[in-house]
Amino acid sequence: MHDVAVIGGGPGGYAAAIRAAQLGANVVLAECAETGGTCVNSGCIPSKVWLRAADLLHRLQTGEAFGIKAAVKEIDFNAIVARKSGVSAEIRMGMEALLQNNEVEVVKGRADLKSPQAVDIDGRIMEAKKIIIATGSSLSAPQIAGLKKAAMTTDDVLEMTAVPESILVCGSGYIEVEMAYLLNAFGSKVVMATESARILPKEDSDTSQRVAQALREKGVEIIPRASLASVKTTQTATTCKLAGSKERSVKVEKVLVSGREPNTSDLGLEKLGVTLNEKKGIRINDRLETSVEGIYAIGDATGGWMLSHGASSMSVVAAENAMGADNRYPFNLIPRCLWTQPEMGAVGLSEEDAEKKGYDVETGVFPYAINGLAMVRNQVDGAVKIVSDARYGEILGVHIVGSNATEVIAEAVMAMQLEATVRELARSIRVHPTFSEAVVDAARDAGSWALYLPRE
Repeated sequence: MHDVAVIGGGPGGYAAAIRAAQLGANVVLAECAETGGTCVNSGCIPSKVWLRAADLLHRLQTGEAFGIKAAVKEIDFNAIVARKSGVSAEIRMGMEALLQNNEVEVVKGRADLKSPQAVDIDGRIMEAKKIIIATGSSLSAPQIAGLKKAAMTTDDVLEMTAVPESILVCGSGYIEVEMAYLLNAFGSKVVMATESARILPKEDSDTSQRVAQALREKGVEIIPRASLASVKTTQTATTCKLAGSKERSVKVEKVLVSGREPNTSDLGLEKLGVTLNEKKGIRINDRLETSVEGIYAIGDATGGWMLSHGASSMSVVAAENAMGADNRYPFNLIPRCLWTQPEMGAVGLSEEDAEKKGYDVETGVFPYAINGLAMVRNQVDGAVKIVSDARYGEILGVHIVGSNATEVIAEAVMAMQLEATVRELARSIRVHPTFSEAVVDAARDAGSWALYLPRE
C-alpha cells in the first residue's frame, strides 16, 4: 500500500507528490493527460509568453519618449506559438524529471475513487492510506444558441497565427481581462460584456476602476450589466445579442469562451460521500480535507480562485497533513495578479469587504505618478492602496495597479504573513528608486504622514 496517492499532475498535484515524498512517503501520482496541467500547457505559462510579446510590442511603440524610434515591420505569430510551446515543453520535462528524482511512481490514466483508500487507474487498483485530489479545471462553454460556430477559446488564442478583427469577451474576471488586453494589444477590436457593474468585481473598487480605465484608453469597449443571450452567424457577420437593462446587439468576428469549471465529474466522489459546492468544486476545511476523512483536495478542483500558485501552496499543507501534521491553510494570503499593462497585484480584503466585516477601516494610497522609478520609466499609471484596521494597525489588504505589481505584491504577502502592522511597514527601508518604495509611502499615508504627498 502507498502512503499517499495524488490524482492530477498539475502544479498542485506535482508539488504535493514531491512534498509527501520528501517526508518519506511512498507516493503514486495518476495523470490522464500531460504533466503540468492547465498552467504549464494551456494557462499561466503559455499566456505569459504571449503577454511578454505584447509588452515588448508596447515598449517598442512607446520608445520615442526615450529617443528610440523603432518601426515594427511585422509580428510573426508562428514564432510566438513556437516559443510558447518550447517553454511549456521545457518546464514539463523538468517536472517529470523531478518526480522521478523523488521516486514518485507516475501512472498514466484516468482515476476513479473506489474507497477512501483505493483508486482505480484505468483498471489498475492502487491502494493508499491518504488521497490528495488535484484534478484541476477545464474550459466550460455556456449553452447559448449559436455560440459554437463563432467561439474562440482561450486555448485557440494561445495557438493563433492571426488575430481576429474583432471579438466579444463575455465576463469580468482575471482570465477575461487578460485576454481582452492581449487581443487588443495585437490589433483586435475588443468588446467586453460584463454581467457585473464593473470588471474585477471581487477586487477593490479602486483597482477595478484603474484597470478599466487603462483598457478603455487602449480602445477596449466595456459594457456593464450585460450578458450574452444569443449568437447568429451569417456569411458576412456574427451578431451577438446582449441582454440587460437595455438590450443591444454587437457585431464581431469571434466570441471568446473562457469559463472554467472544476474537474470533479467521473471521479467517484458522490458514492464516497465527498461533498461538492455550488461551483462543482470539492468542499474542504482549513486543513484542506474533504468531507471524507483521509481525502484531501487542492487547487482548481475546489472551485476557489483557480490560481496556480494557490494550488502549489495548498499542496504543501495537504501533503504535510496527509503525513500526520495539523496545519491550517491561510486562504487570505493567496495573491491575485494580472499581467496587463499596467499590471495588477492584490492580496487580502478590499476596502468594501473590510467594511462589511465590521473593521474600522483606514486606507493609505500612493500614486505611481510621483514614484521616482515610475517617472524614470514613463510608467506612471496606477497606485498602491493599503487597507488596514485603524485600531490595531493590522494590514487587511493591499491593492496595486502599476508596473511590476505582480512582483511588488509579494512584499504585502510577506508583511501580512509575518503579521507586520501598517505602522511597522511605514518605517521599513527600500532601495531608491524602486517601485517597492510606493508600498512604504502608502503605509505612511495610512498613518497620515506621507512625506511626498501634499497636505489635504
